[in-house]
This record gives sequence, C-alpha cells and structure tokens, in this order.
Amino acid sequence: MILLRSLAYQVFLMLSVALFGGAIAIVGRWVPFRLLSRVARIWARANLIALKSLCRLDYRIEGLEHLPTSTCIVMSKHQSAWETIALRALLPVEHTWVLKRELLDIPILGSALRRFRVIAIDRSAGRAALKQLVTEGQHLLGTGHWVVIFPEGTRVPPGERASYNVGGALLAQRSGYPILPIAHNAGVFWGRRSLIKRAGTIQLVIGESINSTGKSAQQLSRETESWIEGVVARLPTRADLQRSPAQSD
Repeated sequence: MILLRSLAYQVFLMLSVALFGGAIAIVGRWVPFRLLSRVARIWARANLIALKSLCRLDYRIEGLEHLPTSTCIVMSKHQSAWETIALRALLPVEHTWVLKRELLDIPILGSALRRFRVIAIDRSAGRAALKQLVTEGQHLLGTGHWVVIFPEGTRVPPGERASYNVGGALLAQRSGYPILPIAHNAGVFWGRRSLIKRAGTIQLVIGESINSTGKSAQQLSRETESWIEGVVARLPTRADLQRSPAQSD
C-alpha cells in the first residue's frame, strides 16, 4: 500500500510541476515577481495537501512566532525534497533560493526556476561561487527578498552530518542581515532519492533569529550549525514513532 500511495503522489508531483512550471516558464517574463511567487506558493501548498491525502504525510511547525517581519537569510537543514516544497509554502512570497546551477538544465523546472531570481551556483567554482553568492545575495536582500540557503549544500540522510558551507554565514556577516535557522526531520519520512513517502508527521522547528552584527562568518556558521544540529538530534528518527493507528497501512 505504501508503494501505491507513493507512486500516486509522484504522479501528482510530476503533473503539477509540468502544469505550474510550464505556465511560469511561458508567461513569467511578463508577470510581476510577487504574483509568480504567489502562484508557486499555491503549487507548494497543493503538494503538501496531496502528501497528506495520498501518503498520509503531514507536518507540524514549532516556532512560528520566530518568523521575523523583516528581511533575513534562512538557513535550513537539508534531508529531503520535502523542505524545498514546504519552505516555498510557508515563507513570505518575497523569497528566493541559492541552488546548484545544474537544476536550471532540467526541462520545464529549470525554465521556471529562472523566473524566481535564484542564485544559481557552480559548486566547482570555489571562491568565484562564494563571491557570486555574496554579491547577488546582498543585492536581493537589499531589494526586500529573503534568501534561502541549505548550508550543507546537499541532502544529508537522518543520523548523518555534513560540514556546513560558510557562504550563508559570510553573506550574513557582509550584509548585516540576521540568520533564521530551521531544523526538521523530513528525511525520516521522505528519504534522499527515495520514491517512498512514509506516513507520519514531519516536525519542523523555526529558531530565533541569529544577529549577525559584530560576528565573524565562522562564528555565525558555528552558531547556526550548533542550533540546527542540536534540534535535529532531539527529533524522532523513526517514522513509526509518530504514526497513529489512522496513519497505519
């Protein structure tokens, strides 16, 4: 049953990307950014509803009161594809992403992503990529866009850790904008490169903003990593620990 549910959602996801992504790619250049972002939010919320309906995969948020009213740099744990959908649905519409440049080569999706003023990084470019992140990030922050960064740079399975890249912290240090840390356990339910979506409730925790004033990039990176990994360590690491009888197959 879990495989059938997962396949059904996968079909929904692909069709929704084709429909929304195709529309955004075609008309995006003539549509205001804010309106495009609202359309993307509808897509993301539709996918969260589909996950709950088809896969019985829900989520719970802790710390909504910590969402700032002003521009910030979001640094989130990266375990799954789920958070790329959920953050689009949950964050203010005026936000954009730091992502790997290869995503822009994906048919339909890549064309749609280009409409959202993303910071597309060549991860092999070293210092040039870091400079690009800081330069473009400062410009976007200055125009009122939140910037979303996955500091690990790739999806990391639950129970494992990867080094945090300093790019997001350097952007915070250079720009003076605060960091909003986000932790979750989405990988427990929707694994890296996995078709299976397990029933249960993903826990997402939003932390208090980390002030960047007077701190080095290394200090900001350590502070962000310590908070995120500390919260992740206390979240359930098995899907069955959060499943109710109604969610059982």
